[in-house]
Amino acid sequence: MDFLVTPVLYLGPEWLLKLFIIITGLICGSFTNVLIYRLPRKISIVSPRSSCPSCNKMITWWENIPLISFLILGGKCKNCKAKISLRYPVVEMLVAILFLTAFYRFGLSPMLILRDWPLMVILVAVTFIDLEHRIIPDSLSLGGLALGLATGWAVPELGWKGSFLGAGLGFGLFYFFAWSYYKLSGRSGLGGGDIKLLAMLGSFVGAQGIFVVILVSSILGSLIGVLWAIFGRK
Repeated sequence: MDFLVTPVLYLGPEWLLKLFIIITGLICGSFTNVLIYRLPRKISIVSPRSSCPSCNKMITWWENIPLISFLILGGKCKNCKAKISLRYPVVEMLVAILFLTAFYRFGLSPMLILRDWPLMVILVAVTFIDLEHRIIPDSLSLGGLALGLATGWAVPELGWKGSFLGAGLGFGLFYFFAWSYYKLSGRSGLGGGDIKLLAMLGSFVGAQGIFVVILVSSILGSLIGVLWAIFGRK
């Protein structure tokens, strides 16, 4: 099954492939914005069609072209002139950059498309939802967990066993931390969403990788917390 993770030979112009990846990233970034807005509000991601949050007017297809429509409309709704959140083009560009970066790092392969790119969409959606609502929807964490476990066999250095072990370890460690903190302080220190998210990440990176995830996230979290406290004077 090495063909699933081995880079695919591409005979066309390299710039055309990169352009295709960027466009794909922008489109997936637009879908990520749908997840970010609708999931916390418990709105179907399938219907109804996108509309302006201010005037509720349905958005036409040409007003919904990733990044381009935002620039053409000047960052405002065509109907009511309400400002469109800068988050929309930022998320679209972020996903496109992540897609292109993953391509440079791993090459083009079926698993890049079926496993790695969806993981990036999930993580970007989780980040922005958590920043705004302080929640991590189960549909993202558990859906990502299912994807990680279902595709773990295709990663030679991981396999099904490593994927399940990483998921179990990620869940167990954070559950233990949450339980210990609650017993010592009488307060909840970690939400269930964090525990499920770490289980999802464990299914993608395995048992060894989950320790790296915890270390890096702890360092970055502490750094961001300190900067937030300094500049926010809290």
